[in-house]
Amino acid sequence: MPTHDIVVVGGGTAGAFAAATAASDGVSVVVLERKPAAEAGRIACGDAIKGAAAFPDVIDLSYLKQESFTNGEISRGIFRNPKTGEDVEIEFDETGVVLDRKRYGEVILEEAERLGAEIRYGTVVNDVRQDDDGRVTGVRAVRNGAVETYEAAVVIDAAGALSILQDAVDFSGATFDTNVSYTQYCSAYRELLELPEPVEWDDAIVFAPTDQLGYLWYFPRSATRINAGVGFQMSEEAMNLVDALARHVASDPELRNATVVDKLGAALPTRRPYDSAVAPGFLSAGDAAGHVNPTTGGGIPGAAKAGHWAAREAVRAISAGDVSEAALWRYNREVMTDFGKRFAAADLYNIWGTAHDVDELTDVVSSVPGQQLVDALSGGTLSLGPATAVRTLLNTVGHWGTLLELYRIRNRADALIEQYEVYPSDPANFPAWQRRRDEILQDVYEICGAEPKY
Repeated sequence: MPTHDIVVVGGGTAGAFAAATAASDGVSVVVLERKPAAEAGRIACGDAIKGAAAFPDVIDLSYLKQESFTNGEISRGIFRNPKTGEDVEIEFDETGVVLDRKRYGEVILEEAERLGAEIRYGTVVNDVRQDDDGRVTGVRAVRNGAVETYEAAVVIDAAGALSILQDAVDFSGATFDTNVSYTQYCSAYRELLELPEPVEWDDAIVFAPTDQLGYLWYFPRSATRINAGVGFQMSEEAMNLVDALARHVASDPELRNATVVDKLGAALPTRRPYDSAVAPGFLSAGDAAGHVNPTTGGGIPGAAKAGHWAAREAVRAISAGDVSEAALWRYNREVMTDFGKRFAAADLYNIWGTAHDVDELTDVVSSVPGQQLVDALSGGTLSLGPATAVRTLLNTVGHWGTLLELYRIRNRADALIEQYEVYPSDPANFPAWQRRRDEILQDVYEICGAEPKY
């Protein structure tokens, strides 16, 4: 029966950064990854991030960039309006990156192993161990047909969206967020396309609305290799993602002669981060805790930070001999006062979107100035000067009621950010914090008439 200080379930971004952090602090840590070593790092992903500075400085970031960053010149976005056929250009205030997701995944696991973590591939975790006091004490898994048990002082759940571990743990008496439904998630599918001729927009990420609430993307790893994908909210009518992507690609003269070199699908959270992602002996990070921007689906930087913080708090708790919920609580506050507040605010625009049809959303969104739109979808804030506001009004004749809703949602997003900035420093004040947060959310439902999401 292997025994470790920390067991990390899942070898994606959150799991690898958690393991690297724990190992660099000198504790015994093992990563249990269900994929075989040859498949490590192969995950359905859009591949676009803001840059290397977004990652915790716990692994060799120069090596990571050299090995996996294939296009570091992303300086603009292109919004394709299917109603008008026009492209709306958005200049970014910082340069972004498109990476090779498989090589990126291999590198972060290599780095975790170099720092001292043990990686066990082909290990499928299917249950948890929990004592009579409710503390998670380890996991059970199957490897090469044999049942294995791993004991640990702390288990870090980095097992991805709708993690099976959370179905196995008894969270009664804990604050861990169990208000989770598949309707709070997105279904996504992507293909890697190899083109015979380079595209002219290899410095841009391209996106467009889909028939259902969601979006299509073209992200260039290089001028001739494009990550093309599509996703939709599971709260909406189902969409055949493979067919939808095929139709879009076939209708694009630059892409229709492409060769598909890889294809993969996945579910990802398009919801606010879990209100609490800790329980006695247990923390969740990355997709397993809703650490994804709910409007864009971007989850790599948040998962890296969350995995790093989860391991750091786990190491601190283990050193103190106390792995209770209260002892791990600081992890929650770290997440919520950093990217958590922005993602929670951005989720309000998702909720607002469910109350309107796609055509109307396209008209309104395409009228909002590009950088302000990027700011809103990434951080929850939407700020327009007087002249810009007038131009936006002129461009949205017929949709002023919807635009007014959007600005009222913006005000609620600002209030929500303020609420997350005062996330409680201990579990005792957590219920009061939730009540005030829910009052803000109720305002949102009343403004736009959307169905409650939580």
